[in-house]
Amino acid sequence: MSTSGSFAGLAARRRSAGPLVQPRMGFSGPWRMRAGLEAVRRARAATVGTLTLDSYTRVKDYASAERALADGFPLNGYPLVTHGPDTTRAVLDGIQGPDFPVQVRHGSALPDDIIAALVAAGLDATEGGPVSYCLPYSRVPLREATVSWARSCERFAELRDRGVEPHLESFGGCMMGQMCPPGLLIAITVLEGLFFHRHGLRSISLSYAQQTDIRQDEEAVAALRSLATAFLPDDTDWHIVVYAYMGKYPRTHGGALLVLRAAAELAVRTGATRLIVKTPAESYRIPTIEENVEALEFAGAAAAAEATRTPPDPAPGPAPDTGIAAEARQLIEAVLGLHPDIGQALVRAFAKGYLDVPYCLHSDNHGRSRGYIDEAGRLRWASVGSMPIRGITGGTREHTVGSSELLSALSYVERTHDLLALRSQDTRTSDELDAGTTAADLRQA
Repeated sequence: MSTSGSFAGLAARRRSAGPLVQPRMGFSGPWRMRAGLEAVRRARAATVGTLTLDSYTRVKDYASAERALADGFPLNGYPLVTHGPDTTRAVLDGIQGPDFPVQVRHGSALPDDIIAALVAAGLDATEGGPVSYCLPYSRVPLREATVSWARSCERFAELRDRGVEPHLESFGGCMMGQMCPPGLLIAITVLEGLFFHRHGLRSISLSYAQQTDIRQDEEAVAALRSLATAFLPDDTDWHIVVYAYMGKYPRTHGGALLVLRAAAELAVRTGATRLIVKTPAESYRIPTIEENVEALEFAGAAAAAEATRTPPDPAPGPAPDTGIAAEARQLIEAVLGLHPDIGQALVRAFAKGYLDVPYCLHSDNHGRSRGYIDEAGRLRWASVGSMPIRGITGGTREHTVGSSELLSALSYVERTHDLLALRSQDTRTSDELDAGTTAADLRQA
């Protein structure tokens, strides 16, 4: 690439090492945010910094954000637009650099102001997408979100005129956090990647959130890699991001560490470039700076330990094939066939039910698809609604999901990992239950 950017070429730079670990950390006070970034940079792990924005900023309620700051009321993230570029540049000064990239994570269906603010502050990386930041988090019509995201991408891409390669990460592999079988996650993140490229971006990342079964997850990330290679234009610089489980997290410290360790191992075995880390505290409150650092160091150590057993490979060997890749490909091709403009194709896909996110209540989502967890712990389709994938990954028999089964499934990861930790009767402290502890250790304790 002729231009530079903190995330451009990230996969190539990490080729001989394990995944970078990254928090989802954000604080409203600028100097506390700076302290958090400094602590993440100093952590005993290869890290990426994050400015996670507050919920007022996500919905453009800047007046409420300003009142909260004036009253000294802490927000649940960093109010980027309200603080303004000078304050944010001061937060980043001497911290952000080639060896420590910083990404803005925000959750907005209408990101125009956020993109303008981060560019003005000297940042060049963010995430989201017209589908993934619209359906789960907002009531904004999908058609309006796609227009806003198209405009924002094109303005973000103008950074290239200044010699900076901007980077955008699709959140599409994390829809609703849980109960969404992998084929749909893969299809949405690849389609958002194509949307970003169509609107001028050349450095992108594609996401996948850890689900309920490690073997299914490994197959899913392999499918994501193969489909990204097949569909993304050759001039795209892209990499894969794995997220630690985004649903209900274990409430015991040991159970949470088991999930995080599995996510780190998944990232290594599938050649992911980054791992988005979740802390044990997040099952009940916003984590502190120290808790974020502890989780990053744990994940980094777990990844390093796994790398000694399975050296990271940017092109892992073939994984078992249960049809996830075929299902995702069918969805991608069905959407692309609806309209030559991918934004309009996405809107039409949801209108027709070709894409249908389970348990999503957004008015533009058909809401006829359902997922469930089978006896082996794998995510399966209970109903595909009108999606053109019937029979690809498991026959045509419908599985009715009642309220009790759904509630049980939503807490499946929390429950199974807490039980595993508690049954071990492990009395070690959180500091002693470190990255050297495996699920097998806990079973034998």
